[in-house]
Amino acid sequence: MFLTILLSQASFSQNASTKKVKIFRVGIFAPLYLDSIFTTDGKFRKNLEIPRFVKPSIDFINGAKIALDSLVIPNQLVNAHIFDTKSTNLSLNQLIKSNKIDSLDLIIGSVKDLEFKQLASFALTKNIPFISTTYPNDGGVTANPFLVIVNSTLKSHCEAIFANVLQNHGKEKILLVRKKGPQEDKIAGYFKAMNEVDRKPLLNIQTIILDSIFTIQSLQKKLDSTHQSIIIGASLDENFSSKLTTSCFDLHLYYPITLIGMPNWDGFKIFTRKDLYPDFPVYFTSPYYNSRWDDNSKLLIAGYGGKYKGKPSDMVFKGFESTQRFIKVLTTFPNDFLSHLNDGNFKVFSEYNFRPIFLNKENKVPDYFENKHLYFIKILNGVTTRAIQF
Repeated sequence: MFLTILLSQASFSQNASTKKVKIFRVGIFAPLYLDSIFTTDGKFRKNLEIPRFVKPSIDFINGAKIALDSLVIPNQLVNAHIFDTKSTNLSLNQLIKSNKIDSLDLIIGSVKDLEFKQLASFALTKNIPFISTTYPNDGGVTANPFLVIVNSTLKSHCEAIFANVLQNHGKEKILLVRKKGPQEDKIAGYFKAMNEVDRKPLLNIQTIILDSIFTIQSLQKKLDSTHQSIIIGASLDENFSSKLTTSCFDLHLYYPITLIGMPNWDGFKIFTRKDLYPDFPVYFTSPYYNSRWDDNSKLLIAGYGGKYKGKPSDMVFKGFESTQRFIKVLTTFPNDFLSHLNDGNFKVFSEYNFRPIFLNKENKVPDYFENKHLYFIKILNGVTTRAIQF
């Protein structure tokens, strides 16, 4: 059923009991590659299986579908369409030029790079709110008050880490450990800018660059066995994070260490192993947190299990949450959507705090809205829990 729905680009509607109802049109966009994977009759091409890189998008759409099925909106009609941004028959650029989506009231997208920019530009032109759910980047977009970034940018994560360390570990040894690279330069630049606002460092942050000569000894000589050391792993590279975490684990019995990683570390396989770093916690920040014990989670887990005979991934939860939350905001405040992004009544799993971002303080129009609420997360023995502070 799922594949039939996607292939036909079908719409899902919430039945209304009255004849005169407001119709809300919602477009949900994700890169599904359906034309490449399936034949016109819905069969796999050449007995192929769904590629692994497509699975996150399919999971996102599965979650969105369950959310649409469970929505209860009295006396209103929601007409939602799913669009494959990797369609070979009708590309996103062609879709925009065709004027077929000009009447949308809301865009929800799990897209990135060029497709993110295309949807952001289209949303601005047509004054349609664009909810970017999973892309942790502004993509260079500016002066677009219709763009809403849910998955906080790397800069926001660095700001949250810095604020927490400043408040709770201001007198301790702080090491920013990185390797060479443009992303690492950017991270180090964020911390430097925050730490030297008035040209006087707020924290004593020492930067250590460890590359091919990464050894436990090179890190050990920077530590003090009598004082706590806060180590910030300032890299998005999985291999580097593994080396750094292993070194910290090997040293932590002799040197008090608190290790803080970057937001993408939660997706690294090494942290899912219960036996790899026993009783050694690793911290990071995330805009999402879900204990999966709440009523909405139970609804989603049951619905997903019934339809797809499995357990929902994080992307399923994100698709469900963004679809349910923002459609409810739209249908409740159709003429003032952007002013009610933070209303607590619409919470599904996570808390959000969308703030207007002005890249230039002299600008009168926000460049976009971004979620600034970040959770402090702890991974210990393969289990992820919420932490109050690092």
